[in-house]
Amino acid sequence: MDWLYVLMPISGIEIFWPGLIILGLGVGIIGGFFGMGGAWMVTPGLNILGFPMAFAIGTDVAHMAGKSLISTMRHGKFGNVDYKLGLTMLIGTIVGVEIGAQCIMILERLGSVDKVVRWLYVVLLVLLAWLVFADLAKKKAMERAAEARGEKLDEHATGIDWASKLHAIKIPPVVTFHAAGITCSAWIPIIVSLATGFLAGILGIGGGLIRMPALVYLVGCPTHVAVGTDLFEVAISGLYGAATYTFKGRTELVAALIMLVGAAIGAQIGAVATKYIKGYGIRVAFGCAVIGCLCSVVLKLIQPYFSPEGAAIVNGIATVVVLGFVSAISLYIACKMVAGAKAELAAKKQR
Repeated sequence: MDWLYVLMPISGIEIFWPGLIILGLGVGIIGGFFGMGGAWMVTPGLNILGFPMAFAIGTDVAHMAGKSLISTMRHGKFGNVDYKLGLTMLIGTIVGVEIGAQCIMILERLGSVDKVVRWLYVVLLVLLAWLVFADLAKKKAMERAAEARGEKLDEHATGIDWASKLHAIKIPPVVTFHAAGITCSAWIPIIVSLATGFLAGILGIGGGLIRMPALVYLVGCPTHVAVGTDLFEVAISGLYGAATYTFKGRTELVAALIMLVGAAIGAQIGAVATKYIKGYGIRVAFGCAVIGCLCSVVLKLIQPYFSPEGAAIVNGIATVVVLGFVSAISLYIACKMVAGAKAELAAKKQR
């Protein structure tokens, strides 16, 4: 079965290449759908497949840049990208990415990078899962209350509404972002991008894991516009992140190219799916994906506490979990896209 493994020339390790293709295809679909590079799954996925954490981060950032550019072009055709908002966030993102990347270099010299990054992932994923499902629960409670009063809840209402409070802060310059349909202080998206950029650099994510929810809950973007705008931001910041990690010798370009084969196809599917699944449908699927990723990272964290035989079993389970969740969610999104396309064609024939 040696033909199933390929030698990575820079890191000098052998990797199960079908796993790279599954990650690329699945994360292409998921990234195009949720509006993120999908690195929140790829970085731990690459680490589970055998990459040292620093190489997993650098390789993922390189793969993410190309895939996100493909997805952005598709979302732009649907009017889901607010380019003005994306460019406003760019400065904060680049500064944050570089700070995060420098922190990774320091942690690598201290020999603590794997443990620190995994625990950061756990904390971040738990908070995100809580945010998504708390928002959903509150929205359902608001719908029941409105129904009891004989009213219908506004379709644009959200369970957690931090954005309207932040929009009341009118620190100049105050800018209108027409595609997103919001007016707010430019400092709100800039500060959000600085924080997400830092996490992009230190966790190897495009920032999309928290930028998409941040655009929804803090900036106030409609979900489908947050998806497209986030991908635009991921594509630009990803190019910078890929350059800085390659310069530091932590990018395995062979692995990135293998993943891009599947990602180029998957990104098209994910982007088209947002035409048929919007709003809370996207948020619920996002929350499920976060929980799946969290399970795989926790398994990797507890692996050192087992015997060598037990650790091998736990590592195998972690690999199955991350690839299984990527495959299952990708299949769900693809099926929803096909069902939506069929319904649209049927409606056109009846006209």
